[in-house]
Amino acid sequence: MTEWTGRDAPSLDDIAALAEAARAALPAAFAGPAAAVVLRVEDFAAEEILQEMEIDDPFALTGLYDGIPMTQKSVMDPGGPDVIWLFRRAILDEWVARGDVALDALVAHVYVHELAHHFGWSDADIAAIDHWWE
Repeated sequence: MTEWTGRDAPSLDDIAALAEAARAALPAAFAGPAAAVVLRVEDFAAEEILQEMEIDDPFALTGLYDGIPMTQKSVMDPGGPDVIWLFRRAILDEWVARGDVALDALVAHVYVHELAHHFGWSDADIAAIDHWWE
């Protein structure tokens, strides 16, 4: 765990590095498909994304999978890469509010949650096995 006391808030690059560490730690069965997903880190989700998702508070969205899940992909799908977006300010807000989890663990959790969508899991599927937020 990195100690942030007395330092500036983690940067976009710091959050990306934590997510890349989570990707590198994935079991071999998930590593190949995960490597094909682009990782992007921004402070907040774009306004049009928030509007489309009917989210009023930009701090409410920590991550987003943007793509076609592997279970639905076809050779006829357009060629853009799938992307996992992590939203730094929302993640940091969640981290501070929780106060009981290391930042690297939270970033890894958000990343893996979004990666699960790439594998075709719904939020309900993920919640059934992931009790992180309880």
